[in-house]
Parts: sequence; C-alpha cells; structure tokens
Amino acid sequence: MITYFYWLVLAGLVIASLFGIGVRLGKWKPAMIVSLILLVVGTLLYYFWLQQIFVKRFGGHMTLSIPAGQQHLTATWKDDNLWIENYDPKTNTCIFSEYSRGNVLQGEVRLKNCNPIHAQSGRDTAIAPQE
Repeated sequence: MITYFYWLVLAGLVIASLFGIGVRLGKWKPAMIVSLILLVVGTLLYYFWLQQIFVKRFGGHMTLSIPAGQQHLTATWKDDNLWIENYDPKTNTCIFSEYSRGNVLQGEVRLKNCNPIHAQSGRDTAIAPQE
C-alpha cells in the first residue's frame, strides 16, 4: 500500500509541476525539464533507497525470481538488505545471495557439499536408541 502511495505522490508532483509551470506560467520547456527531473530522481530514489525500506518496515511489496534449476530454502533481512538462500542440486551447493538496494552491490556466499534436502530426510529416519 505504501508503494502505491509513493508512486501516486510522485505522479502528483510531476502533474503539479506541469500544470504550475507549463499551464499557469506558459513556460513548457522548464515545466518538462522539472517534471523529467522529478520523475528520474523519484524513480532512482525508490529503487536505490526506499524499496526495501518500504517492504521491510511498512508492508510494501517486491517480487524476486528464483534462478532456474535452484530451490528456495529461506530468506532473511540483514539491516535493510534481503539475503536469500537457494539450493542448487546440480552442484550440491547452497547459495546465499544478497539483494541489496538497487540490486547493484550483491554479496554471495557459496557452501559446497551442502545438501539440505538430504539432511531433512535424514532427520526423519533417525536411528532409534537401542535397548
């Protein structure tokens, strides 16, 4: 909901600048420049700073796709960055990927010989204590 509100406010500012400068003052070139600057700055502000803050703190939304061939295990927050753990059965590797602001700086940790599916099935077939 907060995400929709943000985009609505940004659209309102762009329309207000077009109306205020373009229609009222009759200066369409400065109106277009100001509107374009507001649109670009507002979009960059959202993707590089506000998106994960909205999702984590205010119930916003975002969509991520799991890479083909991998299985999703878990996700967690570290500060305002989202860490996602996936399992790649082809290489038997657990991959912790950071989805940072703007998805620019991404950390990644790979655990070799990690087989969480085998470990989970191992718990189900635990050896009973001998009498």
